[in-house]
Amino acid sequence: QVQLVESGGGLVQAGGSLRLSCAASGRIFKINTMAWYRQPPGKQRELVAAITSGDSTNTADSVKGRFTISRDNANNTVYLQMNSLKPEDTAVYYCKAAIQRTGWSSIIYKYWGKGPQVTASS
Repeated sequence: QVQLVESGGGLVQAGGSLRLSCAASGRIFKINTMAWYRQPPGKQRELVAAITSGDSTNTADSVKGRFTISRDNANNTVYLQMNSLKPEDTAVYYCKAAIQRTGWSSIIYKYWGKGPQVTASS
């Protein structure tokens, strides 16, 4: 009933930039926190950045100053601007959204996107 569609991944040289987008569609009343996670090869998934519906953000120390999360509430979309990419940023990047589907139920459902690959080559 809800889909998250990501775009913007790819291969870039170290020092380059990429911008990821994640658009939510379907049965949506309100989107609360949206976030980006990543899973490097052979490692666990980790939080990269999150943004609330009021635009408060939280960014991992490893990407602070290089990555910026933002959102467009009118289009149910969250972005991740990634600058000065490093080889250690190579990972599958997943979008996550906490969504209230109806106005008469306060239940929050959590959805994940399928994850674009981001590769920063040295």
